[in-house]
Amino acid sequence: MSPIHSKPTPGIPVRRRPAQQTALFPAFCDVQGPKAWTGSDLAPIVTGPGGSISGCPTPDCPPASSAEHGAPRHAQSRTRDAAACCGAESSAPLVGIARLAANAPLAETHRNSAERPEYFVLSVRSILNRCDSKRVPFEWTINPYRGCEFACKYCYARYTHEYMELDGSEFEKKIFVKKDAAALLVQDMRKYSYESKSSGGVYPEHIAIGTATDPYQPAEREYGVTRACLEELAKREGLSISLITKSNQIVRDIDLFKKIAERSEISLNITITTLRPRLARLLEPRAPRPDLRLAAVKQLREAGLAVGVSACPLIPGMTDRDGELEGLAAAAKKAGAQWFFSNVLFLMPSSAKEFLPFVRETFPKLARQYEEWYAKNGYAPDEYRKKMSERVAKIRRELGFVSRPWEERTRMTKRPQLSLGWLPGESVLRATE
Repeated sequence: MSPIHSKPTPGIPVRRRPAQQTALFPAFCDVQGPKAWTGSDLAPIVTGPGGSISGCPTPDCPPASSAEHGAPRHAQSRTRDAAACCGAESSAPLVGIARLAANAPLAETHRNSAERPEYFVLSVRSILNRCDSKRVPFEWTINPYRGCEFACKYCYARYTHEYMELDGSEFEKKIFVKKDAAALLVQDMRKYSYESKSSGGVYPEHIAIGTATDPYQPAEREYGVTRACLEELAKREGLSISLITKSNQIVRDIDLFKKIAERSEISLNITITTLRPRLARLLEPRAPRPDLRLAAVKQLREAGLAVGVSACPLIPGMTDRDGELEGLAAAAKKAGAQWFFSNVLFLMPSSAKEFLPFVRETFPKLARQYEEWYAKNGYAPDEYRKKMSERVAKIRRELGFVSRPWEERTRMTKRPQLSLGWLPGESVLRATE
């Protein structure tokens, strides 16, 4: 038996229900330890790497929307590495996920490339993680791995490594493979409800896969954690599931997606930020080429699956030039994408620490603009974001894109605790007072 997988516990009943069709960051010392993040630090709602999606900042549930679009940054470090660089010492013992990560053994790998990351086997208590924010239209996330080898320069999810007391720069260098995913999912599904509170009991709770790490990064070829989870989900009925990835490796699991689609509702999202291969290689060094991702969209649609394209994030000065977003959307439509969405780049502090030096070195003409826009907070100016939102809305109208199935369903459902609003063009759920 692989050290990554063990057999699910037999004899656990599977509940079924018929599917419903429907220098900007100077070094500093945090002598008092990590500080809890507040609502003003939270990111805009999108659905996958390049954006944020949850209301409770937990290791597998990224931060969510904030009403304050000029959210200020924290100056505190969340890692021991930052304290060490300042000559500080910490005698506090590691706890929780940080302790598990520190004790994680190396995972066996057949890869011998000098550029490959280190792989570790991470023992976790749960694979299905709750997002209980009222601001998001789903309740659960599954992230088969921690860290991502694609090494996207802008990736917001770098901060998740800080929960393990690792610096965000290690995000693509130390990949943690979650152990016994299928067995854990059998156990975790006892917590799942087919009558979500947010829908007044009308629809099942939604599970989003790949919100903080790509489920089809290269590690998946060796360890198969994503497929193990899908195999377990395929045994059940009446679920609501979505998945997001930058990898054409997703087509490997078409057989499982079709099985899931027969019993549950599933939607697939492929992220493509630009059609220009050279730019894509700079921004997303180890992710598959844009044309390969478009080919995956086409293959998934030909298999009869629901699929759309995410252009998140829209990167100012790089992927927003005249006609570029329109060309990307047109290519997505031609490949069969049913929906298309995009949000402007948001930079968490750990992401900015990586991305802004990259801008200064690779795009020096943009450096001043980025310093003015992102030095004090993670958001681009309101005026720019509004302009891009209107642009995306126009693209969606002209090309006849629809909303993602689970978002459309959520939009149509009245929530008892808050009203729902939609920002034009973003195709994402917003909480309004």
